[in-house]
Amino acid sequence: MNATLQSAATHPDHPLLLGWQESIRQAARSGQALALRGTGSKAFYGHPLHGQPLDTSAYRGILAYEPTELVITARCGTPLTEIETTLAQQGQMLAWEPPRFGLHTGAVGGSVGGMVASGLSGPRRMQAGAVRDFVLGLRLLDGQGRLLKFGGQVMKNVAGYDLPRMLTGSLGCFGLLTDVSLKVLPCPRHSLSLVFGMDQTTALACLNRWAGQGLPVSASVWQDDTLHLRLSGAEAAVRAAHQRLGGDPLPSAAAEALWTGLRDQTQPFFAPDERHLIRVALPDTAPPLAEPSPVLIEWGGALRWYRGDTALLARLRAQAAPLGGHVTLFRAAPGQPPAPVFTPLAAPLLRLHQALKHALDPAGVFNPGRMYQEF
Repeated sequence: MNATLQSAATHPDHPLLLGWQESIRQAARSGQALALRGTGSKAFYGHPLHGQPLDTSAYRGILAYEPTELVITARCGTPLTEIETTLAQQGQMLAWEPPRFGLHTGAVGGSVGGMVASGLSGPRRMQAGAVRDFVLGLRLLDGQGRLLKFGGQVMKNVAGYDLPRMLTGSLGCFGLLTDVSLKVLPCPRHSLSLVFGMDQTTALACLNRWAGQGLPVSASVWQDDTLHLRLSGAEAAVRAAHQRLGGDPLPSAAAEALWTGLRDQTQPFFAPDERHLIRVALPDTAPPLAEPSPVLIEWGGALRWYRGDTALLARLRAQAAPLGGHVTLFRAAPGQPPAPVFTPLAAPLLRLHQALKHALDPAGVFNPGRMYQEF
């Protein structure tokens, strides 16, 4: 792997990168950890940051955008709102609807680097795919201050380790992502949201049945015996799906508020309180979990949110593991007993992560313990 990394090295082309290189090398020499931080919109996610802060928010701007090629390249500190405004002018979008936490408060609401580092996707992920499916290439500074390039700007540019996919969602533990190239998609021409009254068991059964029927379902959410479904695509396909499924149409303004509230977690269900916000990822065919706690279900049944205490977190992990799922302490509540944020890795996966950490960050400079205490 080291030979691969060396061959990927490039030269910095911005004064900020030169400064970051020196900060990284000094930290490696002194044994000082660096806490990477962009806009801070996801500072709650993962274990707490430790070390000397390194602010990446000033390194911003769109480097290249080719609407006909469906590719955009931007620096890590570029706000998501800037990317989405640029894409909207060409009728295009970030298809996975990345969360923009804090946007409703007047904050910047997330950056490109934080989006890739967190690996979080919004309601459309069930149809379009996850963040890692759209990362074509990236550059990052490793723990020796080398500027490395992986991937490119075309989907076929993959050889050896698919590091862009591996680094997506790694919370900055392996390197400082500087630039990223993303595949974008055209916006759907027509959308319609439907409302159904049904309990959780019925909703999961319907969602699984509909998933095999080729319907243009781009988002779903169930809560309190109400299922909302979003259809997106050509007008004829959306109209035909509505006739087939039934359901009551939701006014466009209410639909926009619903899906934006889910995407950015501004709905009341997500409001911080004395309970944890727990994220459960399961096969979409998994039955309802045996918990009376409040639950909100997205992605056709594959993403389930719970509110509760640390004991609930442990019970959910015990139930999810046999089903092939995993559980994340997404937003910890103050006053609750401490608990691991992420489901512990199996031994082979842990060894792989440790090997990657050693190759990219041998001195342990970047965000130590942000994901797991072992690296």
